[in-house]
This record gives sequence, C-alpha cells and structure tokens, in this order.
Amino acid sequence: MNHRVRLGVNIDHVATVRNARGGVHPDPLRAAREALAAGADGITAHLREDRRHITDPDIAALSLLCAEVGRPLNLEMAATDEMLAIALRHRPHAACIVPERREEVTTEGGLAVAGHEARIAPLAQALTGAGVRVSLFIEPSLDQIEAASAVGADIVELHTGRYCHLNGDERAIEFERLEQAAARAGELGLEVHAGHGLDYQTAAHMLAIAEVRELNIGHFLIGEAVFVGLAAAIHRMRAAMDAVA
Repeated sequence: MNHRVRLGVNIDHVATVRNARGGVHPDPLRAAREALAAGADGITAHLREDRRHITDPDIAALSLLCAEVGRPLNLEMAATDEMLAIALRHRPHAACIVPERREEVTTEGGLAVAGHEARIAPLAQALTGAGVRVSLFIEPSLDQIEAASAVGADIVELHTGRYCHLNGDERAIEFERLEQAAARAGELGLEVHAGHGLDYQTAAHMLAIAEVRELNIGHFLIGEAVFVGLAAAIHRMRAAMDAVA
C-alpha cells in the first residue's frame, strides 16, 4: 500500500445509547467533534426510516459541523423518496445507499443493485446532480460491482461483515472475493471503501487490498470507547491502519 487509507467514524450507536433513555446524553454531535479531533477523516451517520438512533436534528447538526470544519459527512440512507429529499436538502459530501429492514438490529447485508437498476439509477442521478457523491453499500460480488457502475455510482463500499465473522479457510475465501470485487471496481473507475464489523485486526487486513481508499467503522469503536474513551480507540485504530503502510 502506497497511500493513506481514510478512516470514517460512524457515530450511530452514540445515538442508540442516548435514545435508550431519551434526553440529550450522550450527544452524537459531541462524539463527532471528538472523533474528528482524534484523527477521523470524516463522519458517517445512518438516518434510518424508523429513526431508531440518528434523528433528523442530528443530521442537521452534523451537516453544519462538517461544513464548518471542512470534513466530509457520509449520510447512510435507504433508497426511498423521503431519504432522497433529506439528502438533497443537506447535501452531504456523500450519500451511501444501504439496504434497510425494520426488523433487523443492524444492516445485515449489501444492497441488491443488480436487478434493481431502474430503482437505484434515478436516486443516483438526483444525488449526483446536487453535487453529492453516490456510494452503494454492496456485497463483494462481481454482478453487484457491474450494476453499481451501470447506475452511475462514484463509490462502492464493500460489506465486510461476512469476512469478520468467518475463520480459517472460509475467511480466506471471503477475502479473495473482496480482493476480486475491489479489483473489478477499480477497473471500472469506482472508488472502493469497506466497512461493517471491522476491529483493529480486521481493519488492518482490509488495507492489504490495494484499491481500498476508506474504511467506515462504528460499532466497534463506540464499544471500545466505553472502556478506553473515544479518542483513544480512534488513535489505536489509526495506528493499526498506519502500521500496514
């Protein structure tokens, strides 16, 4: 690797803790400030349709913060007219379209772009027209990569959850899938990000894939922050990533 891979910090689960009791503590905006001060290259936040963690006021505040400090906000969103309208109103640096099911605890897999191009393409076109970079959170499969390119995405974020939960030969096979998907995305001119389930060790593994330019990590860092503090968790993650260079 001869480039510095960016670290995006997802602050969703700060809001999860806040919403467990209501009120204003802990504050996702404060978490975003601390993450950026600790070395995060950008902030990721998922505005779910049911608003189970991040809320509309959170997105408004995060948009202002990221604009003030000149750092990117990556808005994760479902492929709906409501979320498109919100993205167009705030115009984040990037909008990452993700699958969403109300009964899931967290995002369980990648977006099905292949076979749904007619639904995704107009969203991508509208976002691009507003100056928002379009990212698609997908499984590391070649058909999804091809479809992402066809609908006009700028970025693919490869779902690493399966890799993180496997071991031995199965993990090695999944890593090959990630490598092959990233290589094809690079050939098609797509920027490659990766995320979901990553910890200090598996994040470092992802940097062995030459095309990866950004990792988006949330749950693990917020969990570690309970024990060591958010800044320390981010510093350690950044060190683990930089050690691969």
